[in-house]
Amino acid sequence: MKILANDGISDSGVEELKKSGFEIITTNVAQEQLENYINTNNVVGLLVRSATTVRKDLIDKCPSLRLIGRGGVGMDNIDVDYAKSKGLAVINTPAASSHSVAELVFSHLFSCVRFLHDSNRNMPLEGDSNFKKLKKNYSKGTELKGKTLGIIGFGRIGQETAKIALGIGMNVIYYDKFIESVKIELDFIMDKKISFELKTSKLDNLLTDSDFITLHVPAQKNYVIGKSEFEKMRNGVGIINAARGGVIDESELLKYLDNNKVSFAALDTFENEPTPSLKILMNPKISLTPHIGAATSEAQDRIGIELAHQISSILSNA
Repeated sequence: MKILANDGISDSGVEELKKSGFEIITTNVAQEQLENYINTNNVVGLLVRSATTVRKDLIDKCPSLRLIGRGGVGMDNIDVDYAKSKGLAVINTPAASSHSVAELVFSHLFSCVRFLHDSNRNMPLEGDSNFKKLKKNYSKGTELKGKTLGIIGFGRIGQETAKIALGIGMNVIYYDKFIESVKIELDFIMDKKISFELKTSKLDNLLTDSDFITLHVPAQKNYVIGKSEFEKMRNGVGIINAARGGVIDESELLKYLDNNKVSFAALDTFENEPTPSLKILMNPKISLTPHIGAATSEAQDRIGIELAHQISSILSNA
């Protein structure tokens, strides 16, 4: 049986699939050519990440498909309910990339509170001629320890983010519509462990009480953070979005960066991917990455292996 990993899969995932007797194809097929390729090659499983979409028309026109897999968490690029109604298995890897996304959040946080995102732009340009000026500009950083991190969305990624925050001495509050309380366990070296009991806060309280806010929610029809939410935040707040584009109103974000209500933003996802707004890209108060939350070697290995195990379990026993 043939599996098309259209947006790629790790070597470890390929090997696991081969061990189970599958033929794995890693050719990247253009979206408009997918239907023909799948039907011509009798592909039974289609694996995607964020680049490829799997909508109703493709599902209807590819009768050989029995499984659709998403390497990652969010499945907004797949018509999941429709695929299931047609008898297709739909799988993802919700746990595999959680830690890598959480580490990216803190890469941005550490960078922004010490202005590294801006200093890395300006040092190559002015470091030899305006060293003292730059030193003065970047000498008012803050520490994360003792500050409050507000986490909106407290699933696997939100909880992994909380672990890092707690581990460096931050206070953590969270808001989640569905998770009332959570026991967070931190694992250290030499088998040392410590647990924290956290309970959900009201969203308004999180907005007013947080020094930094990070979002870990699925794609939404409406903004999670818009004008009214920005107004409730404390002055100088920092905001991170490594979830989905469209959960923050970027036009409003720019306004609140301009008036210094928001001291910085860090964005890994954007309203207009893959062509983010130039105003967002050029703003010196925004730390930018091109949707790489799950893009670590370790995460991709976990994703590939987890997909392979699920595919083997579903298709080998069908």
